[in-house]
Amino acid sequence: MSLTIRLSRIGRKNQPAYKLVVANTRSKRNGQAVDIIGHYNPYEPTDKFSYDKEKFEKWVKQGAFVTTAVSKLIENKYEYVKYDPKKIKEEKEAAAKEKEAENNVENEKEVSEDVAEKNEHVEDTNSEVEETKEEKEEIVENKSEEEPVEKGQETESAEEVKEEKEEVTEEK
Repeated sequence: MSLTIRLSRIGRKNQPAYKLVVANTRSKRNGQAVDIIGHYNPYEPTDKFSYDKEKFEKWVKQGAFVTTAVSKLIENKYEYVKYDPKKIKEEKEAAAKEKEAENNVENEKEVSEDVAEKNEHVEDTNSEVEETKEEKEEIVENKSEEEPVEKGQETESAEEVKEEKEEVTEEK
């Protein structure tokens, strides 16, 4: 059976006091204690912490584990922090806001990089379009210089098409 030297809560609501107890490691926080070694009252200014040093040393020699809170109390390095759920909630909200702000900054960087890439792509396509327009203009100019088309030829071909359509419709 392993034993632990730990604090057991006593006192009333919002006014905790603690007993320094030796208890079975598997028992509840305020469960049955094997031995009471001392007490700790964070709200009492004169006699905050007192314990029986002989009993403490006896249980440690027998192999009882000591919790971190108890070891800090014995070394006079323990600071009692009152539980305040509102404060914890505010801290969580502040941390969430910081993460959100960091994510927003990262997203803005990514968006600006994407926009820069798209602008480069648009500039590339615009230059390609301009090149193709210039090529088409050159081709048109070359054709117009090589074969001058007479106006009469254009109208004759259009008239011939009309006559062929009329003949096909008359045959039906």
